[in-house]
Amino acid sequence: MGILKATSRALTSRAQFHTTRHHWKNLTSPADIYGNINSTHVAGTRVMNGIGGSGDFTRNAFASTFISPSAAKVDAISAIVPFASHIDHTEHDAMVVITEYGYADLRGLSPKQRVPKMIAIAHPDYRPLLEAYFDRALNSADSYQHTLHDLRTAFDFHNRLNSQGTMKIEKA
Repeated sequence: MGILKATSRALTSRAQFHTTRHHWKNLTSPADIYGNINSTHVAGTRVMNGIGGSGDFTRNAFASTFISPSAAKVDAISAIVPFASHIDHTEHDAMVVITEYGYADLRGLSPKQRVPKMIAIAHPDYRPLLEAYFDRALNSADSYQHTLHDLRTAFDFHNRLNSQGTMKIEKA
């Protein structure tokens, strides 16, 4: 128990390990609609922080929980995107994703079943964009895809952020 207490004290404010129930909580930058988690990079290319031991704790936790505000930088960056530009924790390791709009319990769900749960916890300004993306993915995908994507537009959120400074669609 001494090692667990020391480990708990040593962790940064970005992540917390609860020794009593062995839950792993980690703040995330964008997660995608299927539950893949990016916890180290901004826009897929700029390192925000190292992964540290979060992968080990996430894979071995009783319940891995990722917590994030639904949007950042005055709502210019959505925490839920169509396709994560960098993946530190796959959908197989992420169990619960939490924002101020609720939680998405992804345990035991297929990729298609995860999408409505992830969109429900997204910032309201981004929900229509995420729903439109998933509709395009459903309509453009062949029937054999397990995880549906419209690869032509999968990174539009990230491209808009790089070119316009926001993931939102600018109104003309």
